[in-house]
Amino acid sequence: MTTTSAEAPAAPAVSTNHGLPASRRQPRHRQPSRRFQVAGRLGWGVADQAISSLSNLALGLFVARTFGASSFGAFALAYVTYSVVINASRGLATDPLLVRHSGDVHRRWRRATSAATGTALVVGVVAGAVCVMGGLLLPDPLGPVFVALGVGLPGLALQDSWRFAFFAHGRGSSAFVNDLFWTLLLVLALVALQNRGDGSAALCLLAFGGTATMAAVLGAVQAGVLPRPTRAAAWLRTHRQLSVRYLVENVSISGASQLRSFVLGAVASLAAVGYVRASEILMGPFLVVLMGISQVAVPEASRVFHRDSGRLARFCFVLGGSQAAAAVAWGLIIMTVLPLGPGPALLKELWMPTSQLIPAITLTVAAASFSTAATAGLRAMGVARRSLRAQLTASAAYVIGGSIGAMMGGAIGASWGVTTAQCFSALVWWHQLRSALSDYHSGAEVAA
Repeated sequence: MTTTSAEAPAAPAVSTNHGLPASRRQPRHRQPSRRFQVAGRLGWGVADQAISSLSNLALGLFVARTFGASSFGAFALAYVTYSVVINASRGLATDPLLVRHSGDVHRRWRRATSAATGTALVVGVVAGAVCVMGGLLLPDPLGPVFVALGVGLPGLALQDSWRFAFFAHGRGSSAFVNDLFWTLLLVLALVALQNRGDGSAALCLLAFGGTATMAAVLGAVQAGVLPRPTRAAAWLRTHRQLSVRYLVENVSISGASQLRSFVLGAVASLAAVGYVRASEILMGPFLVVLMGISQVAVPEASRVFHRDSGRLARFCFVLGGSQAAAAVAWGLIIMTVLPLGPGPALLKELWMPTSQLIPAITLTVAAASFSTAATAGLRAMGVARRSLRAQLTASAAYVIGGSIGAMMGGAIGASWGVTTAQCFSALVWWHQLRSALSDYHSGAEVAA
């Protein structure tokens, strides 16, 4: 693995320059450079996620405003399913790439990336086929949206994998350009559907997947790497210690969200599912920050851990606390500004029931900020066993809290049930991170 100037080996104890010990001079030159590098990588992560979230926001608002609560509820169930597939793809393909190949020399990165993106493509194809078959059996309006999702999943999974491959190689600008290209194509497609005046939620999902496929092709051109699905089996064998655990970990939380949504739809209505999804969309501008930083948090935490493991907990706490404060600030803005007019203009008839969910979703995201920060720390250490344990506990709490809340109080009850579960989960994640660091420093556990 090559080293950058910020990570270069220390100079000899005595320098010929003014005869000063290197230990007295080096930090003043290295530290600012290191901070600027970290800030730059985090900045590209936020900028990239801003563009990616803009496309999701535009799609969600377009469906909510155009097709009503029930169709938006069906769209929301399909979107949650998309999240499950993307998280599965990340667990099998790009999470191991980030943990084990961040900062690799170019040739090693190319080879690892071709296998990882090929694995993501295989996941998308398999999941897409399942969605198409399931959609053919489901009634309207669920059936058509799941068929449309299944058609687009291969391209969606592949496009997502390029984003993480670029960040593993320190090329956040390439991820940004790719997501910008996708967003522009999607917005143009939605404008075309609006002008036709005869669209549907299913056509919107087809546009979502089709434009992502075009962006995935651009990603291969940017990287100069072709995805190799034939290397997927070898990739999974090589990284099975991490990938299987990350698969279960990633799918457990998104699967819990999907199960909560189906329970809510069954005991309340598709419209109630739409209201919950609409409240999540309103948090979208803040989620840009949360998800953008999350994209680069693992590589940054890995750098901190390998330089000075004693600083990892502090790094994660500052990261989580900063995001939580931003979440609360954004929630307060939503609660004070949107009722003055922007809320009804954005969501129309969905606004009033959605506005009641904003306090709960704000606290949920604030608590999740601490969870994702601890997650980054555990993944940087490579202790997949501990992160899996925390994620399974958190997912169980999510399902139980959300489902009980849905049965007791519909959309409002489900939202507060998830808030309670997320606060409990944050405590679980931090207990696991503290325990992992304690074991590491005592020599009781080596990244396993």
